[in-house]
Amino acid sequence: MTAALLLMDFQAGVVDRLGSADVVEAAGTALEAARRHGVPVVFVRVAFRPGLPEVSRRNKSFSALADRGGMGQDDPSTQVVEALAPQDTEVVVLKRRVSAFTGSDLEVVLRGLEVDHLVLSGIATSGVVLSTLREAADRDFRLTVLADACADADEEVHSVLTGKVFPRQADVTTVAAWVDTLA
Repeated sequence: MTAALLLMDFQAGVVDRLGSADVVEAAGTALEAARRHGVPVVFVRVAFRPGLPEVSRRNKSFSALADRGGMGQDDPSTQVVEALAPQDTEVVVLKRRVSAFTGSDLEVVLRGLEVDHLVLSGIATSGVVLSTLREAADRDFRLTVLADACADADEEVHSVLTGKVFPRQADVTTVAAWVDTLA
């Protein structure tokens, strides 16, 4: 079995709005451990082409983002935060929707790496983590969620998802407990 760590939407604009130093630090600890133990790392970020042709006015979430601007592929707000900067050999997947799979080449990358177990972290718990978990479960991946390396604007939603919803399809743990399994 091959696991990969997914660091999802840890990009400047998202971290500034919804993240915290604690969640970035936890993700950093997971990242360092993955690198140390040879676990593939895949960064996922959301961004759009110039003119935002992927954003429909019917899409409530993304059309609101489009109105605020700053979601272009090269915009500083869509780049991975410096504290978690990808190394040259690490994959960065660009997605066009909430799930890490939708509008991206994530599945092709995972097949190439022969990954069958995803270790999920990201912002927001009710966004990219939930959407990716559901889609990955339907694709028969084994799943682990690093609860302390996920964040949501609503702490209660984060707690319900990590405590009651996610355990139906994934193992939910902390970064420290996951790192212990790598040793």
